[in-house]
Amino acid sequence: MDAFNPCLDCGMCCIHFRVSFYWGEGDDAPGGFVPAGMTEPLTPHLRCMKGSNQVPRRCSALGGEVGKQVFCTIYENRPTPCREFPSHFDDGTPNPKCDELRATIGLPPLPHLSVMPHAA
Repeated sequence: MDAFNPCLDCGMCCIHFRVSFYWGEGDDAPGGFVPAGMTEPLTPHLRCMKGSNQVPRRCSALGGEVGKQVFCTIYENRPTPCREFPSHFDDGTPNPKCDELRATIGLPPLPHLSVMPHAA
């Protein structure tokens, strides 16, 4: 059984935010992992995902149709901001910003998730 993943039917964060991050996350830097060809320079120390620095925004790594079925084409190599923007917080509470973005395209609010207690 697949785990619940609201990000697979939304994609609003990928068309709403500029995805900017430290240049060293690019795979053309030692230890980097984000495909550099999918990024553009923002400042001497920052890059952003192509497509996310102009309006209308759409991250170059976003595949599919927003609000229907989406996916990240570089999910395993996505930049830090994408890894750190949760649909839910650790206690299972939905991220209000996520719900706000979902509402703009008619998607329902996210449910509260039950969480398993951590082993001591």
